[in-house]
Amino acid sequence: MMLRLGVVPTLVASSMRAAQAVLRTHDQSFASRPRSVCGDVLLYGPSDIAMAPYGERWRLAKKLATTHLLSTKKVQSYRAAREEEVVLVINKIRGAAVTRTVVDMSELLSKFTSDMVCRAVAGRSFRVEGRDRVFQELIDEGMVLLAGFNLENFYPGLAKVAGGVLVSSARRRAERIRDGWERILDKLIDEHDNTGAPAAHHEDGGGSDQECDFIHVLLSVKEEYGLTRDGIKGILVVSSRILFCSLLVALRRQVPSFSILYSLSISTNLKMKLQNMFAAGTDTAYLVLEFAMAELMLHQEAMAKLQREVRRSVPKGQNAINEDNLTGMAYLKAVIKETLRLHPPSPLLLPHLCLEGCDVGSFQVPAGTTVLVNVWAIGRDPKAWDATEEFMPERFVQNEEIKGVDFRGRDFQLLPFGSGRRMCPGMDFALASIEIMLANLVYHFDWELPKDVDKIDMTEVSGLTVSRKEKLLLIPMTH
Repeated sequence: MMLRLGVVPTLVASSMRAAQAVLRTHDQSFASRPRSVCGDVLLYGPSDIAMAPYGERWRLAKKLATTHLLSTKKVQSYRAAREEEVVLVINKIRGAAVTRTVVDMSELLSKFTSDMVCRAVAGRSFRVEGRDRVFQELIDEGMVLLAGFNLENFYPGLAKVAGGVLVSSARRRAERIRDGWERILDKLIDEHDNTGAPAAHHEDGGGSDQECDFIHVLLSVKEEYGLTRDGIKGILVVSSRILFCSLLVALRRQVPSFSILYSLSISTNLKMKLQNMFAAGTDTAYLVLEFAMAELMLHQEAMAKLQREVRRSVPKGQNAINEDNLTGMAYLKAVIKETLRLHPPSPLLLPHLCLEGCDVGSFQVPAGTTVLVNVWAIGRDPKAWDATEEFMPERFVQNEEIKGVDFRGRDFQLLPFGSGRRMCPGMDFALASIEIMLANLVYHFDWELPKDVDKIDMTEVSGLTVSRKEKLLLIPMTH
């Protein structure tokens, strides 16, 4: 579907074939990103892996992320941290189970994912002096600015005609928010610079068994990558900003009746562009966990099947599930895949910018066109799926082994993390958090609805992400 949002030509790819044309056949032609004035202010210029235009700067950013920040070894190095954060959540739930108290799972899971990624970025010190709350406040303020309709994105020339009044107002607000980031990030960087990394950072992206957070890593490779202090802060701002996207979702803001246009506008606006390397690390983790628990509560046979698999996989005498136990849990992985199909956290992938004119299906797409891939529609396309509206994890399991469509960018009917050059490198970080938390939730507890709730309301709210309208309230019972 071709649209014109203001003066910006926009293509929406809502089928498997169109997505494949954009993300594989013409991957290089669609490898760039639209630009945002406020983004340049808040993020110290579009130099990170999500925002940078296609070119040498982006290649360097991608190398930094995939080699040092989000490599397989780096994700594995946070195993102990993930397991510690899971234990904190389980202990809170266990206390509620004793008195059969209702638990706000939306708030609890949001806090878990935010804390996990904050810890990866800033280390254990992120809770010191209420820094986690400061992070949240800065995120909320930034989202208020970025969630609004940005006129310059759709009518770039109008701002000049109006004497720059609209732009200067937005820029002043962005600069004020950036000043807040400056203060807290300068303090964190100074502390890390003075104490040094807990262990030498290895060239292969690994490290010691000790936690080496993002700030430590960036400081250790700043010479190799020519990172300035502002460059380091820019990477941290984007990462930290995404940490609290889940908290924005938790506010359950209603979307106006023009939700389709609103969703499209934020995709070309910075609000959607901010889904960078941690787009799959926080928002995805929180929303997938909440939607998975909601679907399991609605489908008790699936819940029982998952609990049987998880509980038989844990050796006797072991008090909690660790990541070693997850390997053979095919149904757990199927539940997560089916949740991602029905409820992709970001219904539209980050916008792509067409660099060279080409054909996508029956459309001739000129250079300068913004392209949006509608993964929500693709996941419910009857040409790609049977029983599209049904929650059926079994579609991904055969003989107790995971099978079928993959979500790592090779199969275009399931694209929660995108595909091609701009595929989200935070996928493994997100999945690691999702799997360990979901497995422990169904291992330790049975669950029931509060007495005044007959059925879970699955009504969705669209916007930056697709979330449930109502909070998920459940009563845990110790198994």
